[in-house]
Amino acid sequence: MFDSGFGGLTVARAVIDLLPAEDLVYIGDTGRYPYGPRPHDEVRGFASELAWSLVKEHDVKVVLVACNTAAASGLDDLRSELPVPVIDVIGPGASALVGATRSGRAGVIGTVGTIASGAYVRAVAAASDAAGTAVDLTSAACPGFVEFVERGQVDGDEVTVLAERLLAPVCAADVDALLLGCTHYPFLARVIADVMGPTVTLVSSADETAFAARRLLDDLGLLRAEPGPTGDHRFLSSGDIEEFRDLGAQLLGPELDTTEPWTPPDTRGSIR
Repeated sequence: MFDSGFGGLTVARAVIDLLPAEDLVYIGDTGRYPYGPRPHDEVRGFASELAWSLVKEHDVKVVLVACNTAAASGLDDLRSELPVPVIDVIGPGASALVGATRSGRAGVIGTVGTIASGAYVRAVAAASDAAGTAVDLTSAACPGFVEFVERGQVDGDEVTVLAERLLAPVCAADVDALLLGCTHYPFLARVIADVMGPTVTLVSSADETAFAARRLLDDLGLLRAEPGPTGDHRFLSSGDIEEFRDLGAQLLGPELDTTEPWTPPDTRGSIR
C-alpha cells in the first residue's frame, strides 16, 4: 500500500489486525507530501510511480491506494495499467457513510484535491443508489489538517481553531454522519468530534477498506490461511526515514520498528 505520508497507517493498522498472516509493504511518500494542493496530473504520476514500485520491486499481489487524493486523481488509470488488482479507500468509505447516516444528511471532509475531484460525490451517489436510500451530501475541504498530522500535532488550540473554521459548512448543514475522507484525519478524530458534537457519527474508511481487501483476496484465492505465521511488515519512506520511524511507530504501533528509504524514479532512473 502507499500514501502521501503517515495517514495510510490508519489503513495499515486495520489490515494488520484483520489479516495478520499477510505480508505488507507500505510506502509513505513523505518527501513529496502533501498531495492535496498539487495538480491532479502530478498526483497521478506519483501514484503510478509508487504503485509500479510495489509491483516491480516487491512483487505484491494487490495494491492498496491508502491515499484519498491519489485515488481521486488516478484510480482508473492504475486499474487499467497495473497487472494486479487495485483497492482504494473511497468506495468503502462512501458505503460506510451511507450506512451510518440516519437523517440522510451526511458530510465528507478531505483535501482540496479530493473534494475538488468530486470523487466522493459520485461514490456516495452510487452507494446510496445501491442501498436504495437518498443522501444529501455536504463536502468541505480541510487544508492544513494533513500538515498538522505530519508534524505529529494532533491536538491543541491551533488544531481546534482551524477545525472550527473548516468544519463550519458541515456543522451548518446539520449532518449526523461525517466521513473522514483523508486517511490522515482519523488522527484528528478527537478534535473533529469535539467540534462536530456528540450527535454526529465519525466514519473512517480504514476498517471498511481492510474488509474489502479481505473479500477481494478471498474471492481471488489469494488469502493466506489462518492461523499461521505472522506476516512480514516493511515500511519505506521517501523522506527522513528516522522521522518516519519515530512518528510512525507512535501512530501505528510496535510493528513499525524499522524504516527503509524509498527513492522516486526521477532520481534513480525508470522502474517500469
